[in-house]
Amino acid sequence: MISHVACAQRQLNLATHHQLRQAGIPAATISGRTRRGGPWQRLLPRVYLLQTGPPDTRQHALSAVLYAARPGTDPLSGATAALTGGAALALLGIRDAPPEPVDVLVRAPRCIAPTGRVRPASTTRWPATITIAGVPSARPVRAATDFAARTDDPDLVRSVLANVVQGGWCHPDDLHAELRARRVRGRPAVREAAAELVVGVRSIAEGRARDALSGTDLPAPLWNARLYGPDRAFLASPDAYWPEAGVALEIDSAEYHYTRDSWQATLRRRLRLESHGVLVASTTPGILRDATAEVVRALRALLALGAARAAPPRVTVRGHAQLELPLG
Repeated sequence: MISHVACAQRQLNLATHHQLRQAGIPAATISGRTRRGGPWQRLLPRVYLLQTGPPDTRQHALSAVLYAARPGTDPLSGATAALTGGAALALLGIRDAPPEPVDVLVRAPRCIAPTGRVRPASTTRWPATITIAGVPSARPVRAATDFAARTDDPDLVRSVLANVVQGGWCHPDDLHAELRARRVRGRPAVREAAAELVVGVRSIAEGRARDALSGTDLPAPLWNARLYGPDRAFLASPDAYWPEAGVALEIDSAEYHYTRDSWQATLRRRLRLESHGVLVASTTPGILRDATAEVVRALRALLALGAARAAPPRVTVRGHAQLELPLG
């Protein structure tokens, strides 16, 4: 018999009613210790936090898995319940991923009722699981797909999927395959986000830039292409690049340049591009949103200037091959 102390040590100071009873603690004692002012707290039905302080994000997430796991099994194994969606992505530190509501996969045919901010989802497509910060979770590609399937905000879907790919947590090809398997590609927000990832867009700001440029007569650029100098040294990866004219678009958010070092790194990257003959247009997400016409006029002027030059820029473009993924 494992003690409730040992059980809690494995589970971020959490335990289920079944585990406490298996440890020999009477039901009346559990009830008494979870009364107002007691040393334990009831976070979810039959799931207890064995401390007086407030739970943190990890404990909230694991409590949802404990709630959904089959009693009598090891909830940390990921065999009967696993965190997914935004909550799993938030534990990974993926930008814009919301920690709530807490989505949990439950192995079918078992079904669990939702409670509070916990949304169990029964599935026959049981994923390979990993442990994130002590919490059994679906892999990022499955978590991102489950998030997209249950989120109505198109900008949030767009941003989170882009950040999952940009952070290197999954390849666009794998994400597309999972979206197809989950049968959610028909949702407009998901379809648009998947299309952007296919052409190389890796952020919501780039997605909005693509929207703005697609409505003009400007040629389509390469997104996030990697540019190298004659000595094969890496120069930069501008948000958008027109290789025929040697023109780059950089979308700089103040959020990423609030320190002197960050701002200087941005300027040095721009200087490297310009020193090799690349014409750079700079903007911010706000300017792109509120003054789209001005950005387009600046790009049109630079494209005309670049096309008229006698000597092309001294750069080589790599990493721009587009993925041929069927979106129909």
